Amino acid sequence: MAKQSRKQRKKSSAHHVEGPSMAELADRHELYENSVQNAETEVDFVSETFELIRKRKLKLLREDFCGTASVCSEWVSRGKEHRAIGIDLDEDVLQWGREHNLSKLTDEERNRVSLLKEDVLTTTPEKADAILAMNFSYWYFKTRDKLRGYFEHVREGLTDDGVFFLDCFGGYEAFQLMEESTENEGFTYTWDQSEYNPITGDYVCHIHFEFPDGSKMKEAFTYEWRLWTMPELRELLVEAGFKNVMTYWEGSDEDGDGDGNYEATEEGEPDAGWVCYIVAEK
Repeated sequence: MAKQSRKQRKKSSAHHVEGPSMAELADRHELYENSVQNAETEVDFVSETFELIRKRKLKLLREDFCGTASVCSEWVSRGKEHRAIGIDLDEDVLQWGREHNLSKLTDEERNRVSLLKEDVLTTTPEKADAILAMNFSYWYFKTRDKLRGYFEHVREGLTDDGVFFLDCFGGYEAFQLMEESTENEGFTYTWDQSEYNPITGDYVCHIHFEFPDGSKMKEAFTYEWRLWTMPELRELLVEAGFKNVMTYWEGSDEDGDGDGNYEATEEGEPDAGWVCYIVAEK
């Protein structure tokens, strides 16, 4: 889902060009990082919130469903005592992360990152101070038992005072079949809520990219999820043994748009679309 203010899609006029199209030359992982993921903002929130809750510095961070490991890379670059573990089942995307993100680190920083091709349901690396499941990746688990089992395994993977960080989106537009497009430098990003079954909660979403030459990268990413609601997630975290499960809701600026500041609260606004964090203490 787009983590930016909503903008009307601007259609670009296609014209004939020789050679490969912009879509054929583009790298979908690079486009994703430039349009969806903001590793700097995530690391800011996680590190500041962890220190506020635990009154100590976060040192070892584990990123589940880490993809290109941009958060791992950002974390180790910020301090000599920072270490990161990234977990993902896709070796191709892990290799992309090594070549494009870890390659930008110093040798010493790279030595503090471990990328593991493992299942988040069974992985047993060193216990982490904080575990992250961002970009709604855990919605891949479609049953209460499966998701609770994942949460239980995460809890086992935390230090005694560890903290689990997730993000979540919702609002009444989340249940609609719709597309939302956002202009970025050099391309248009489109979030496509393509299918939703209100009986099972099955949810299919795509990410598309379009370029100034009129070429398109359709279904650059496809997600087959269950659309989980906030109450369900909070209840499952408690059932998995977490305590003090808090929702961090984004504040608003003078125009009513999100201001990027998240505060713990028990009352959110019934907006058409919202993105927030869930923070669960072991």
